[in-house]
Amino acid sequence: MFKKIVTLKNILSGFIIFVFIQSLFFKFSDSFETQYIFGILANWSGLAWFGDYGGYLIGIAELIASALLLTRYNPFGALMAIGIMTGAIFFHLATPLGIVQPAFNHLGEVIGNDSAALFIMACFVWISAVILTIKDVTLPNSVIRSMLVRDLKP
Repeated sequence: MFKKIVTLKNILSGFIIFVFIQSLFFKFSDSFETQYIFGILANWSGLAWFGDYGGYLIGIAELIASALLLTRYNPFGALMAIGIMTGAIFFHLATPLGIVQPAFNHLGEVIGNDSAALFIMACFVWISAVILTIKDVTLPNSVIRSMLVRDLKP
């Protein structure tokens, strides 16, 4: 029984869900961290609305991915996680956002930095989601392959 519950798929899915769900507090409460990150990206991109709504949009996508990871459509949750984290990693590396983020106190004052924890977690989530996707595609009853084959048939 225990071996059926503690599988690589469940461990990786649980890790992704944990990271996504705990980040929702920051994104949905408009925390100082969220204001900083999405403000930087809004200024860089020229899309002012992204500073106000980007956290909510990404949070909703993470919530949907988390819900899918709990269903038989787990591979689609993994694919969403790959997409979300590819964006996060790109924006950390290719924009003024950078890898190390400031840490804030309850007054919004910078009190240090996160030692790249946010970036490292994004990388671990991305790797976990890639492993889940590859694991699904290699199975004979792959959800992803069955959807693609069904859609490709005339």
